[in-house]
Amino acid sequence: MSKAPSGNGHHDHDHGHEIDGGLAHDIPLFARRRMIRLLAGASMVPLVAACTSDESGSTSDSASSGSSSSGSASSGSSGSDCEVIPSETAGPYPGDGSNGPNVLKESGVVRRDITRSFGSASGVAEGVPLTVTLTVVDQSAGCDTPKEGAAVYVWHCDREGRYSLYSDGATEENYLRGVQETDEKGQVTFTSIFPACYPGRWPHIHFEVYGSLDDATAARSIVATSQLAFPKDVCDTVYATDGYSQSVTTLGQLSLETDGVFSDGHEQQLADMEGSVEKGYTATLTVPV
Repeated sequence: MSKAPSGNGHHDHDHGHEIDGGLAHDIPLFARRRMIRLLAGASMVPLVAACTSDESGSTSDSASSGSSSSGSASSGSSGSDCEVIPSETAGPYPGDGSNGPNVLKESGVVRRDITRSFGSASGVAEGVPLTVTLTVVDQSAGCDTPKEGAAVYVWHCDREGRYSLYSDGATEENYLRGVQETDEKGQVTFTSIFPACYPGRWPHIHFEVYGSLDDATAARSIVATSQLAFPKDVCDTVYATDGYSQSVTTLGQLSLETDGVFSDGHEQQLADMEGSVEKGYTATLTVPV
């Protein structure tokens, strides 16, 4: 299907069924992030050389890999290790008015359960149950201070790889999109389904952080735009179930290291996962802004 040009120019685009020119626009962003990491690493050399303290605690990430959950231990980073969540493309299907439809100004978009369409639409997204909890924290305070009263807008594709409002067969739907205000812990929780893996992209969820619920529902003043990635072992398990067969082949052609968005580093964006196909999964991620 054809794509409308971006309305305000603040989003780059990844195409739902191929890697198009949108990812080329992200290359400068990737390069800047790599340069920042290189410079940061160089600045730490004198400190490392001067340090004589015990480094036994530095293996905590590898030790944690034996736990029952999957994901990134760095999602709970704080203090000097705290970094702002990487800025990523919103893709061609944001639904925030920057590229066509604007679901954020519609009554009913503020909700926890995003599996169903709202308003005049009635579709339901089927799939393995997924609960997503994002914790928004203040990076300038070392990631120890939750951002109460912020807002988060999330959206992702359905089990067939379609985006509501845009994709053929789902243009009249608005499921798998929703907004919530962060609580005193800086958290928002959405009830959803596990998304498909479509050609050219690793399985992911898009999200935008706003300073307030008023800003979110007015589609103004985005604080951060990023994406959540899923661990491969969980994807393999989910995609072995009914309804996800097309994702098996697609996932086999991709990796986090070759994905056009996550290839330059995904440590802060890889969700911690728990659960099962039968009981559903939970995905958690800390989002420093």
